[in-house]
Amino acid sequence: MTNFLVRRAADAPEVAYDPHGFHRRTVVGEADGSVHTGFGICALRPDGVVGAHVHSYEETFHILSGTVVLDVPEGSYLLEEGDYGLLPTGVPHAWRGAGDTVGRWADMLAPVPRARYGYDTRAVPALPEREPVRIDVRDPRTRSFGHFEPDLMDPGKQSQDLLAVSASMRTALLVYSGITVKTMVDSDLGAVASTMFMVQYASDGMAGTHDHPFEETYLILEGTVDATFDGERHRLGVGDAAWAGAGCVHGFANAGRGPVRWLETQAPQPPPRHSYRFTRDWDYLREALEEKP
Repeated sequence: MTNFLVRRAADAPEVAYDPHGFHRRTVVGEADGSVHTGFGICALRPDGVVGAHVHSYEETFHILSGTVVLDVPEGSYLLEEGDYGLLPTGVPHAWRGAGDTVGRWADMLAPVPRARYGYDTRAVPALPEREPVRIDVRDPRTRSFGHFEPDLMDPGKQSQDLLAVSASMRTALLVYSGITVKTMVDSDLGAVASTMFMVQYASDGMAGTHDHPFEETYLILEGTVDATFDGERHRLGVGDAAWAGAGCVHGFANAGRGPVRWLETQAPQPPPRHSYRFTRDWDYLREALEEKP
């Protein structure tokens, strides 16, 4: 059994809407061998609803297109493209369609929902449908949400104004050689089981093969990337997705002339040390030991 999977956007099956105008396409789930990660693409028609419910897992989300309304006990929020947020375990919530187009979002569920336990979801009494307000990440009352814009990935545009709309200084860029990372959801936002962030590679960006003691997913949003999973090479484009299980040796290289950007998740949350085990380091040690007389 392989410890990774690749999902092509072109091969994605048609998913019928349920009677309430909602559907979810599972990208990674229990049937794939995942233990910590449920990842999917959701769609809600403008007149659609998802009734109030709770999960026994943590849910994070990122709005891909359109607008939706999220109802939680504290209030109702109008979410638009680029918004993201966290729904902790056991928090009642409901979704409503908005605008005049289908709202689409990616969701990360940690740990993976289990079919034999009703997918770890229970319906609860309806929540009040208040007049929705937009997310203001500078407001301490909405610290479970944030907003992402592609310009946030440009190290040369990290103005105070842009930092203000990215939740706080904690989301300032991590910049490596040709690689830029923007934190979205992590323990600072209240997550305990997973992380969600944006990754961008410059035209010369690449990461050598490595593995982790956790699972990762990748949803390509811009550009083209050459990805290697346990020695197999795959070229991924916009809309394609992949999953690497714990211990899967993987690496990436930008395959185009422009940037490549993807949404990435990790579950469980990475440990503070030894999150990365790079192949090159252990190859170096092996070679050094073999050279000894």
